Amino acid sequence: MSKRVAIVTGGIGGLGTEICKHLARSGRKVVAADLASRSERVEAFRAEMADFDGAVAFEPLNVTDHQACADLVQRTGRTHGSVSILVNAAGITRDTSLRKMAPEQWADVIKVNLEGVFNMCRHVVDGMTAQGFGRIVNISSVNGQTGQFGQTNYSAAKAGMHGFTMALAREVAKKGVTVNSVSPGYCNTALVQAVPEEIRNQIIANIPVGRLGEPREIARVVDFLSAEDAGFITGANIPVNGGYFMDF
Repeated sequence: MSKRVAIVTGGIGGLGTEICKHLARSGRKVVAADLASRSERVEAFRAEMADFDGAVAFEPLNVTDHQACADLVQRTGRTHGSVSILVNAAGITRDTSLRKMAPEQWADVIKVNLEGVFNMCRHVVDGMTAQGFGRIVNISSVNGQTGQFGQTNYSAAKAGMHGFTMALAREVAKKGVTVNSVSPGYCNTALVQAVPEEIRNQIIANIPVGRLGEPREIARVVDFLSAEDAGFITGANIPVNGGYFMDF
């Protein structure tokens, strides 16, 4: 069997990079899709992937552009083969309390974090159902489960992402396609490290395991959900948060 082809949106971010690595190590051909405007990060990412012998490629993408998402899926199919795995990891924050939130701050987060998921899934789902195999993993957030001060936009988008996950999972289950969410807690990424130390320490104090998560711990779960033999898990939300939020 030829290598499964995976697209990871937000592929050059902190979580995205580790997801690309794990998928490549598991024998997948990986396309990391992200904004090309971060030229320094793109070059650093390419250098970091040099050890993977061409298994990871970069493609520019703005997930809010419906046609650009279609073009990427078609281009990937021509170059590497049909897309079998999609990881929606692209996301942004525009934090502020609702009383201060501008319409643009709301719209930007919804467009990237939620509409981007629609755009990508819309263009891969037909190919996946036709081949009788597909794995879609949407990267949600613990704050989509708990809410967070100053994140009505982000929390709404991440909660909506899992609602989307469950609905699509029902639509495609009989076609061999699974759709799941992973909800990371606070992880050791540039975004979290940019939080003032005092606030970051307060966050860590509320995590039962007593530390931030590592991106590789999220990537391991994504890799598991995208495996050939993970076909009986669908519509699920897997929390990876160190016990920060517990539910059943």
